[in-house]
Amino acid sequence: MRTIKLAAIGCGNRTTVYANLVKQIAGEKFKITALADPVKERRDEIAGYEKTAEIRHFDSADEFLKQEKMADAVIIGTQDDYHFNPAMGALKKGYDIILEKPISNNLEEVLILDRTARELNRKVIVCHVLRYTPFYNKVKEVIESGLIGEIVTVNASEGVGTWHMAHSFVRGKWADTEKSSPMILAKSCHDMDILSWLVQKKCLAVSSFGGLEFFREQNAPPNAPFRCIDGCPVAESCQYNALLYMNEQRVPWLSVVFDPESMKKNQGGASDDEIRKWLETSPWGRCVYHCDNNAVDHQVVTMSFEDGITATFTMTAFDEGRNIEICGTKGTLKGGTYTQKITSHDLVFYDNRYGKITTWDIEVESGGNDSHVGGDLGFVSMLYEELTAEDPSLMRSSIHESVESHVMAWGAEISRKENRVVELKELVKKMEL
Repeated sequence: MRTIKLAAIGCGNRTTVYANLVKQIAGEKFKITALADPVKERRDEIAGYEKTAEIRHFDSADEFLKQEKMADAVIIGTQDDYHFNPAMGALKKGYDIILEKPISNNLEEVLILDRTARELNRKVIVCHVLRYTPFYNKVKEVIESGLIGEIVTVNASEGVGTWHMAHSFVRGKWADTEKSSPMILAKSCHDMDILSWLVQKKCLAVSSFGGLEFFREQNAPPNAPFRCIDGCPVAESCQYNALLYMNEQRVPWLSVVFDPESMKKNQGGASDDEIRKWLETSPWGRCVYHCDNNAVDHQVVTMSFEDGITATFTMTAFDEGRNIEICGTKGTLKGGTYTQKITSHDLVFYDNRYGKITTWDIEVESGGNDSHVGGDLGFVSMLYEELTAEDPSLMRSSIHESVESHVMAWGAEISRKENRVVELKELVKKMEL
């Protein structure tokens, strides 16, 4: 069994999660050899997981890519708008790639990367971690068993959650879609990918509606200041109050954006005084109604697949958790957050002919981001197998598969903006001209 050498471009939260899990559960199979990131503290944290190796450090992707090849695969965990250049550079240098989603926030670049990976016969694994969760693997297993018959319709939803929405898509790095990605791509390409993976048919056309309705200045409470720390009259009742970073919302959100040295000195925490000071200038200290955000807070997508299969997907900021309903010719399978709360089971199947109800309870091991319900752990557990597969097309989450979800997401965003049905074949054809 050979050891796979890993490097990383971008050493933020997602790369740190993967690197940590790699060393915890597959340490002998991987060796971290190089890290590229402008923030030294981020590189140092990951370097600490590889206690015996001499790791080379670089301040930028460009500096790293100028060097002779020093690993087998590169984790690319940079921001959405800086995936394409380092990925192309790494492919041409001879690296396989572990690429954080989305592949790119530009559909033309997505198609170019897919084509380049095929031409060079390189493996590109896209981090669609939901494919590796116990929950969606069970859903896939039930579908393939034939229990529900042929799929006719699928309805899915994602509730982004109160604090996640405020932290990432109102105050945070994905608030301005011109600088990052539209919500349907940045947050919900996971869901587009899962729908594509479960249905196993090509999506032909999409339509979409949605917008930004709530997190706008006209909805601010009377006399609400620009920053929560400046004495908001509704501070005690506001679920988006930035002062919550000092208590129940401290973990995991604060550690992702707060000064890493202060967090380290306080053993994973920061003092209230430090957080207050930070909120005086940080984007995360702003009132959610006085930000420069334009990411939608709700969106509905309808999809037409081959063989007449239809699907809907709803993204909303005002719920939490994922739900799915699959109606087949023999019965209906329901699961997710709502089903679990109502029935105490993760999945419930109703048999149309016999009226029989079958349920499943799914165990999830902790590891990585808890909101990914075991997906991070599952992804890393299969990473060695994926990277050593002889045929790149056999990987569970190859770029060749992931292109489909990105085309669906971009079609939905175009539909939402232009108020029309988008034929996906025509969209791809236009991009490839």
